[in-house]
Amino acid sequence: MAQATTSKEIVILEEESVTLPQGFTAGGLHCGLKRKRLDLGYIVSEVPATAAGVYTTNLFQAAPLLVTQESIAKENKIQAVIVNSANANACTGEQGMKDAYEIQHNFAGELGVEDHLVAVTSTGVIGELLPMEKVNNGIKQILNKENEDVNNFLQAILTTDLAVKQIGVQMNIDGKTVSIGGAAKGSGMIHPNMATMLGFVTTDANIAHEDLSAALKEITNETFNMITVDGDTSTNDMVVVMANGLAGNNQLTKDHPDWELFKSGLKIVSEALAKKIARDGEGATKLIEVKVDGAFSKDAARAVGKSIISSNLVKTAIYGTDANWGRIITAIGYSGVPIEPYAIKVSLGSIPVFENGLPTPFNEEEAKQYLEQENVQILVELNQGDDCATAWGCDLTYDYVKINASYRT
Repeated sequence: MAQATTSKEIVILEEESVTLPQGFTAGGLHCGLKRKRLDLGYIVSEVPATAAGVYTTNLFQAAPLLVTQESIAKENKIQAVIVNSANANACTGEQGMKDAYEIQHNFAGELGVEDHLVAVTSTGVIGELLPMEKVNNGIKQILNKENEDVNNFLQAILTTDLAVKQIGVQMNIDGKTVSIGGAAKGSGMIHPNMATMLGFVTTDANIAHEDLSAALKEITNETFNMITVDGDTSTNDMVVVMANGLAGNNQLTKDHPDWELFKSGLKIVSEALAKKIARDGEGATKLIEVKVDGAFSKDAARAVGKSIISSNLVKTAIYGTDANWGRIITAIGYSGVPIEPYAIKVSLGSIPVFENGLPTPFNEEEAKQYLEQENVQILVELNQGDDCATAWGCDLTYDYVKINASYRT
């Protein structure tokens, strides 16, 4: 395993995950929520970890989400996360809350820790009660040694995902190797401002809660909140960070000389997971990246990027390899951002298609060939300032409709 050797170097480890940092284990098993695939997973830290989270903006917040927020708020620490897929435990009323608390209590009992040190997470179909006998039987067995495998965890959290999503980084802080690991699920019902995604980030850094929480919120606005698949925002989803301090560095705060280094590592993990979610959109064949430069503010750049990446007409044009720049211009125009129409330049990769309020002559066949690539970039230059932002999404295909037309059946 590569390790950071200098104080400013960040080593990216594509095949690592939430067990890269010291003191974390993870695993999973099949408890019967799905027909065959793994459906109950966990992450456990050796010691209580400083915790922070960001949560869906949907007003119908699912029971496990409420339980987790309450747990973290108690003393800003958790020691474990338990996750089930196939059932969201959302819109399940008082019984859904009781079930979420029961899962928390039973897993805490298996670990021998207080209930509030366990975060509870669910994802899947909305409006159905959990089959608690199956879940509780799974909890009784989940810590068995044969289930302890991070790959089991990565599989257990998936719903319609086609691929697992993981990443790790390492850096040197105060002469100590500090690691950050991440895993996520998400494929459909993805839209900016937290959508149907679960993100789990672990680190062995010693870090103050207030600064960790602030960094997570800032980085989420630049990463997880800048992706879309289909424009829907779910009831369940969140990103949780656990920092157990076992690396032994001096406590990280905003005043620490390596604060920006740690934030860079956290952003690398978050951005990588966000892009993997966007690429794995239901039925997707392409990852689309929208880069907006020259905005008068960060918020303006983000709004324009989100507007373009959320446009179904843009997404279908990319799928059909149609260089229909008019759809991009339209999305910029209804973004809500004041713009100067005659100042804007739009390019598909290195191919300019619109500038100074007029179409730019381009080779249609060259543009089509570019759009046939797996990774497509749309560049927008607003020429109104110095701020920029990047958004990610995927194309919209026939398969997306097929997958979601029969999600419950």
